[in-house]
Amino acid sequence: MVNITYDDAGSINWFDANADPPANVVYNPGDIAWVLACTALVWIMIPGLGYFYSGLLRRKNALSMIYLSMMTLAVVSFQWFFWGFSLAFSDTASPFIGNLKYFGLRGVLEEPSIGSSRIPSIVFCVYQLMFAAITPMIAMGGFAERAHLGPLLFFVFAWSTLVYDPIACWTWNSNGWVFELGGLDFAGGTPVHIASGTAALAISVYLGKRRGYGTESLAYKPHNTTYVVLGTIFLWFGWFGFNGGSALAANLRAAQACIVTNLAASVGGLTWMIWDYRIEKKWSAVGFCSGAIAGLVAITPGSGFVGSPAAVLFGFMAGTLCNFATQLKFFLGYDDSLDIFASHAVGGIVGNILTALFAQASVAGFDGFTEIDGGWLDHHYIQLAWHVADSVSGLGYSFAMTTIILWIMHFIPGLRLRVPEDVEIIGIDECEMGEFAYDYVGLETELRPSAYAHTTAYEARDSDMKELRSSSN
Repeated sequence: MVNITYDDAGSINWFDANADPPANVVYNPGDIAWVLACTALVWIMIPGLGYFYSGLLRRKNALSMIYLSMMTLAVVSFQWFFWGFSLAFSDTASPFIGNLKYFGLRGVLEEPSIGSSRIPSIVFCVYQLMFAAITPMIAMGGFAERAHLGPLLFFVFAWSTLVYDPIACWTWNSNGWVFELGGLDFAGGTPVHIASGTAALAISVYLGKRRGYGTESLAYKPHNTTYVVLGTIFLWFGWFGFNGGSALAANLRAAQACIVTNLAASVGGLTWMIWDYRIEKKWSAVGFCSGAIAGLVAITPGSGFVGSPAAVLFGFMAGTLCNFATQLKFFLGYDDSLDIFASHAVGGIVGNILTALFAQASVAGFDGFTEIDGGWLDHHYIQLAWHVADSVSGLGYSFAMTTIILWIMHFIPGLRLRVPEDVEIIGIDECEMGEFAYDYVGLETELRPSAYAHTTAYEARDSDMKELRSSSN
């Protein structure tokens, strides 16, 4: 039997006999319910990201991104149970990474969590699992249209262990060096967005350019704008749990985080769309969605620390700087097919810097117990130096470690990632999955006739199409 009781109000009571003096810890069911609901909200963001990526690609690779979203969730769920949670959040961790105290989730149940004494450890664990799962999925976009799917099972497990868990530990674990220093990262500016966006850059550099890079063959428009909008809807919807749930309780600070999240996304979307209008004189739905995501990324680290007026600036700066950052790939010569570095890494850095400038002790205190020195608005100027150090560390560590993982995989039989040219021509969906997001007939417009000779399946389909045309005539 677990060591809990219930009082007359229905609250859960856990008696800590090891405390000095022994104490009774009370968990409010409303706080637990809020965090569990936010867990489900963040879960829906993961397939939402798959749909967002899928819509931006060519149709012959559309299903692979949706598949990768579910595969990533499954792999990280096992990794988090196996040792991920312990490496990130063991209360005996070093300043850089945890140990195996909670290996296999041993002892993770009714005791207060390291994140907040207001919820039990098991609730905090499943909530943080969703952050651990969506982070490598953001980076998965770097593999779009040019990587074998099988080795990515290994990559996700290794990357989560060697990149995400250490950065999450030093940012959110009370023993972590950034946490001890005084860094303010409410919901994942560095562990989630800078880490994943920089990993996508490392992946793009390692894999090299797609076939036809720099020619008209890659000057395609998103094949399904509806998927892009649908993915954005899931992401925006889930982000209320991503940021609001990071208060780890149902209180005024959670409500404030939801307000600034929605406001930054709205301003970011409008800003990006208007910047695009100046060039093409079109009101782009894809541009609005890209800006909304950038605004959400930027407000993530500051959502529990800044007021509503600052959220407008977060959205504007993210919509502007992330939009312009999409041109970096042309100057630096890397093929980031989904602009992940521009949206997530640059957006995360923007959010970290603005949080250092506009964080307020009064906003953090909306929950009634959090105390911080604030940022520049509160005349705490050293906060900016801490956030710059945090951002640079996360960027550098993620890029270096991701590159090391990729090169180690390159020399292991069966784990090489780059597909050959004929697979790239036909598409990842056909060659790696044998399944499609849509009926295969729609692929005729995208595949060159010579590509049909690469597989007997396409020869058979070509013959079937000819017979169908002749019978109709």
